[in-house]
This record gives sequence, structure tokens and C-alpha cells, in this order.
Amino acid sequence: MQEEIKITKERIAVLIGEKGTSKRKIEKEMNTRIQVNSEDGEVIVSGEDSLSVLITVSMVKAIGRGFNPNKAFLLKNELYMFDSVSIQDYAGTSKKSEERLRSRIIGTDGKARKTIELMTNTFISVYGKTVGIIGKQEGVYMARRAIEIILNGAPQTHAYMWIRKQKEAEELS
Repeated sequence: MQEEIKITKERIAVLIGEKGTSKRKIEKEMNTRIQVNSEDGEVIVSGEDSLSVLITVSMVKAIGRGFNPNKAFLLKNELYMFDSVSIQDYAGTSKKSEERLRSRIIGTDGKARKTIELMTNTFISVYGKTVGIIGKQEGVYMARRAIEIILNGAPQTHAYMWIRKQKEAEELS
């Protein structure tokens, strides 16, 4: 099986790692092969096992979306998943809106992002026009929803309250 994806040129060096260590580690652990075209950011992942290829693709996407390889490597565990939210879907074509929304997700000194990470037990990366999330399924769902609440214009505290209510409902069931 073979999958093709694109990542930004700036993230290619992170994917490859110092002297190729990150790329080799992923290839070895996942039993896949990663080919990187440094010119256009095209990455081809191939391997015999389709599940390994798909997990490797998720790792590459996560690295491309701003995560360091160690956090992306969590995706090797089948309980973890990667998801991303496009800021552009909420900002339209306005660069100012995009920057404002990116700032709202991060918060002052990274407080909003850290709070959502702690409440949902996830890792969040705001990179370019997207927000990447790595974590267990339920945590990723809650983090994504909280980010969408903020992107829709609600105060960050509303997103935190929504997470709290979800956790309380989860505990009751």
C-alpha cells in the first residue's frame, strides 16, 4: 500500500530529523518506508501492512502540523489519534480574522491552549492555518469541540465550561 501527502517545506527537516534519525525511527518502528521530496514537500509512505501505512501517514501529518516527532510517535498506540481543525473555515479569506482566531485559541501566554490540553488530556499545536490535536479519542473529540466553540466566537470560558459539563455527564453514565 502507498499513500501520498504534502507537508510544508519548513516541517520537512523536523520529519527527517538530525541526520535522518526521526524518519528512520518511524520507518523502523512502523515497518514502512518514507520518501520525502524536499522540493515540493511531497511525502510518500509505503509498506506491506495498510494499518501501519495509515498510522505512519497520521504521524507525518501531525509532524507537518507542528508537532514534534516524539508527540507524533504517540499515534503508534492504537488508543491515540490525530485530528486537525482548519482555522480558515472560520476566518474566511481575511488574514486579520485568521490571526485573531489563532490568537484566541492560543490565549495569553498560551493559557487557553494549555487549559484545553490539561482538561482533555491532549496535545494541541497551532501551526499556520490549522490546529492539530493528538490524544485519546474522547479527549480529541472534546478538544476539537472546545476549539470550534472558540473559533465560532464564544469566550474561552464557555469552551472550558462545555468540557467540564461533558466530563460530569461522562462520570454520571
